[in-house]
Formats: sequence, C-alpha cells, structure tokens
Amino acid sequence: MGEQKVKIGLIQTECGPLIKDNLYRQMGLIRDAAEEGAQIVCLQELFSTPYFCTNYDEKYFDWAEPLGGEMQDSLSELASELKIVIVAPFFERRAKGIYHNSLMVIDADGSFLGVYRKMHIPDDPGFYEKYYFTPADDNQGYKIFDTAYGRIGTLICWDQWFPEAARITALMGADIIFYPTAIGVLSSESKEEKKAFHDAWETIQRSHAIANGCFAASVNRVGKEEGTRFWGGSFISGPFGEIIKKAGEKEEVLVAECDLSAIEKQRKTWPFFRDRRIDSYSPILKRYLDNS
Repeated sequence: MGEQKVKIGLIQTECGPLIKDNLYRQMGLIRDAAEEGAQIVCLQELFSTPYFCTNYDEKYFDWAEPLGGEMQDSLSELASELKIVIVAPFFERRAKGIYHNSLMVIDADGSFLGVYRKMHIPDDPGFYEKYYFTPADDNQGYKIFDTAYGRIGTLICWDQWFPEAARITALMGADIIFYPTAIGVLSSESKEEKKAFHDAWETIQRSHAIANGCFAASVNRVGKEEGTRFWGGSFISGPFGEIIKKAGEKEEVLVAECDLSAIEKQRKTWPFFRDRRIDSYSPILKRYLDNS
C-alpha cells in the first residue's frame, strides 16, 4: 500500500470574553493553517469562549450555542471555501437546561458530519465542569467521522485520560484521534508540578497512539484565565508514539504531515488488535474489583 498523506492543523490560542471576536479571529487562524497546506484543522476545547469552568456562575450558560446556528454556518462556509475539514469544539445548548461540552465536524464541502459530546466530565479545583455540562447519552457514545481526508475520531480533554475511550474509538476505525483540550496549572501550583502534569498529559496521549497503532493529535489553549495558566504544547503523535511536531507555550498554528499508511505497517509489526483476549475483558465493566 502506498503513502496516504494528510496534513493536520492544530490551532492553540488565547480567548477573550466576546464570542464573535473569538470566532472571527480563529477563522483567520484557520485560513493561516489552510495556507500552510492543512487539510484537517482542529481547534481547542471551547474554542469560542474563555475556559469559564474555573468557578460557578449561571451567567455563562448564556454563552452556549445550538447546533445549526451562526457559528456552524460560518464554519461551514469557511470549510467549503478552503476545501478543508474543521473540527470545532464548542459550548452546546441542546435544549432548555441541557448543555454539553461538544464538538462539530464539518467536511471539506461544508457539510455537517455530526457532533460528539464529551463523555467524561471532570470536577476538580479550577475545572468545575459537572456544573455546566451533561455527559453524552449512552446511545450517542464514541464517534468516528468519514471525512474527505480520512477517518477521524474525536475525544475531548478529560476523555484523554481513559484508555477505554481511545481503544473504542480506534476499534471503530479512527486513523487519527483528535483531543481538543483546555489544560494547565493553577496559579498556586509550582513549576515542578507544572512539568509533572505536562509530562503525564503528553505521555498518556502518546500511549494511546502506541496501544492503538494510530495517530493522536492534541490541541491545547494558551494564556492565563481566571488563575489558570494553560501551557499549550499541542502536538501530533505517530502510531509508535513518536512526536511528529509540537508547539510551544504561545499562540501557534501547528501544521504537520501524517502518512496514514504507517498505521497498517505498525499494526503488522505490533499486532495488538490481533492479540486482544476479548474473552477475558468482562471485568473492565465493573467500577472496581473487590477481591475480598
């Protein structure tokens, strides 16, 4: 099988309090990525708003947008014009009182391919997401999208720490798993803690790429918001965990070429899917295994 090359673009940036300003500015950055040859462009988690989950405030629900609104229309027009796929994570208003941390995937002809809603919702100091977001319904679950440039899977931030999520998405056929995220350290945390957290964040996603023999593309925001310092560091990992390209800690449009034919080559060498003992995995469905 010959090369199957695709260029991925990741956009890491800061966000202000005005949604339309964030939208239009990031549309400009999408254009920059397309000019560098990007065919699939992924934005950061909650790309059109600041990361508002650092505290509890009912006013932020007014930032949520429905599917089929102005944001989707604007991105669809842009995708069609530039002939690119856009992965756009956003704060979704699904119904009265039902809000999700979601992303939409728009194909290179501007058509809407679908929505993924975050499955795992955290609740930690500075990341109070359970107040704002409803997890995806069980029947929606994990998703893959057949785009003009390849089959992609999508997971969001806290999802990235769960090997089950990556494995299921890869088993569904994803060649690239995109991980839009908003992760950093609190102002009270030290440089040593930041390094430890950053290393763990990077390691877990590279591990998903290795364990599933696929590409992983992780995009994070930058800047300081409400006491949280987001460290950027967006990167693309190959199917053996190698880092293909990595961003720094400032605003950056990262574009890198991936050869999807490397997936089958890697899976022939290390055939994890072949050697899975699916008959032995039923205990994973338990919350905890009590041996007493």
